[in-house]
Amino acid sequence: MKKEICYFEEAGPNNTDVTIEIALKRAGELNINQVVVASTHGETAHKVLGAFEGTNCKVVVVTISQAFEKENWIMKKEVRQDLEKRGAIVLTTLHALGDDVNTSFSTNGKPASFNAVVRETLYRFCQGMKVCVEIVLMAAEAGAINVDEEVVAIAGTDKGADTAVVIKPAYARKFFDLEIREILTKPRKA
Repeated sequence: MKKEICYFEEAGPNNTDVTIEIALKRAGELNINQVVVASTHGETAHKVLGAFEGTNCKVVVVTISQAFEKENWIMKKEVRQDLEKRGAIVLTTLHALGDDVNTSFSTNGKPASFNAVVRETLYRFCQGMKVCVEIVLMAAEAGAINVDEEVVAIAGTDKGADTAVVIKPAYARKFFDLEIREILTKPRKA
């Protein structure tokens, strides 16, 4: 099989529409019926819901954890309710690859734990790659996706979406069963 990867010169929200368009196309080609998207305030989630409207895809929106409320990074209740009315599953939970109990024991902000090693390795690709893997783990743990079927994951750097991948999901405790099967889009610079 020969497929193209869309590389963006710069990371960020200006790549959102193209990322979603490519993710939608590939989900259709592979008959994937579950999409997981990272969305802090809901803008990216609304765009994904609009793009996937009329398909048989379940859209799972994974938000940043409540621990970031003081930073004003959490999704407003009205936005969450609107996404759910439109058919999305909205999930807020502990981050699978960081900001957990291990973080409390770090001296330099980077705990020496297996999830930190995985997180930092994925960051070598780009922030969106780390987030794509993380949100798939979180959605699997919550029972929001079927781990026996592939998923398209969409995430980004700071705001919007610039990374899309096809993943064979797994639960966190079965992490070695997770497979990044295809990279659809990503920024060239990590």
